[in-house]
Amino acid sequence: MARITGIEIVAGLLTLVWLVVAVIFGRGDLTAGAGLASGLIEVVLLAMPVVLIWVVARTVRAIRILRAEAASLQSSLDAIRASQAALAPQDSIEIKPAMVAKLDALVQSRIVAAQGDGAVFSSQRTRTQAAPRQPISPATADTPQPGLALAAPVERPPISVADFIKALNFPQDEHDKEGFRALRRALEDRASERLVRASQDVLTLISQDGIYMDDLQPDHARPEVWRRFAQGERGRAVAGLGGVHDRSCLALAAGRIKKDPVFRDAVHHFLRHFDRTFMDFERNATDADIVALANTRTARAFMLLGRAAGTFD
Repeated sequence: MARITGIEIVAGLLTLVWLVVAVIFGRGDLTAGAGLASGLIEVVLLAMPVVLIWVVARTVRAIRILRAEAASLQSSLDAIRASQAALAPQDSIEIKPAMVAKLDALVQSRIVAAQGDGAVFSSQRTRTQAAPRQPISPATADTPQPGLALAAPVERPPISVADFIKALNFPQDEHDKEGFRALRRALEDRASERLVRASQDVLTLISQDGIYMDDLQPDHARPEVWRRFAQGERGRAVAGLGGVHDRSCLALAAGRIKKDPVFRDAVHHFLRHFDRTFMDFERNATDADIVALANTRTARAFMLLGRAAGTFD
């Protein structure tokens, strides 16, 4: 049952006052000598003010209810925003998404590898300088040394397509031994090392905005579109490569490119190395290889950042 408010009480009092006034000052012979039509008119004239009083009362009450509901909704929204703002710092510190954990594991693996054998993530020059010196005995001091045979760089075969693709996706977790092996192999290869490091840089930077490649579900372009990109076509002709359509991620990335010069330089550096490396990759890659590369985290970063930077406009 609806609660009686002050509006209904006021409306009732006004109705009572009107009826009293009508009885006191009205005609006393309404039913005595008046005809039926005249009587109906008198009844309508008597009832009309009452109807208007209650219509106004109901309208005022409805307006008050709507205002109260709007105020309650606004307070609820303010409370939700306040709670999200209060929880945001905790989420960014305590809850690490999968990509941050993987990148942390990658950094730890570099440290362990560098401490263990000194050769996994270092250059040939660093390995040569870091090698411990053997003491020179008198017996061997006068012996002619063979000329720089040990200093000659070790020739390694080019990285395989499978290892290159696996390295661009980065290890899945700290137990992904095959992923770390492929990553170390890519970092030892001059042709792929720059792209891998540039990709790691941008993935780390965009994770600061809560953007993670595993959360994206891009539309995948056909291999022939990727081949046209490798052959130098740009703009609308290869717009299908920008398959990321998440508006919030695109807006965050585009806004940071405009405002953050460090981020902008890292993005352009990454896009430039992806362009050059993919041109070499495409020459010997099958369509299946291109599809596999397009599913890596590095390729997704290219789709997102390339579209945010206007590469496909």
